[in-house]
Amino acid sequence: MTATVPNLTRAQVSQGQRLPEIRQQVTATTVILGALASRDWRPMHHDRDFAIERNGMRDIFINTPNNQAWFERLITDWTGPKGRLGRLRFKMKQSVYPGDEMVLGGTVTGIDTDAVGCCWVELELAVTVADQVATECQARVAIPADDSDNPWARRGEQWQP
Repeated sequence: MTATVPNLTRAQVSQGQRLPEIRQQVTATTVILGALASRDWRPMHHDRDFAIERNGMRDIFINTPNNQAWFERLITDWTGPKGRLGRLRFKMKQSVYPGDEMVLGGTVTGIDTDAVGCCWVELELAVTVADQVATECQARVAIPADDSDNPWARRGEQWQP
């Protein structure tokens, strides 16, 4: 059975709409592979003894690019392949460790169309662990206004994130 890939358009989005959650059990592999993928060789992301003894942390922990990648996945899983990230800003408030269950979710906080016809969706997102916000995020993503639109086709003055 083949999974259906969403192609979200303006007609399918409303203010206050919740994005489908992603739940991820964090393992040492989750943390280490995220650090390796972003070429972050700092030992607090792969060396448990260093993280605990030198940094005073509970364990190794997810790095900044790994956090960003999870938010990007949440957004693109929701929008489908025509969703195009315009801006992403986030604040890490607490670390995420192996053994934690991350819950990524968010809400549509605004929808508008700019002067050149690009449809923009504003999102408030968060990673929570044990019902506590670990990372908060605001994102601006372009989605197709209708089935004939594709934000990825916009260039120059037509793209104003």
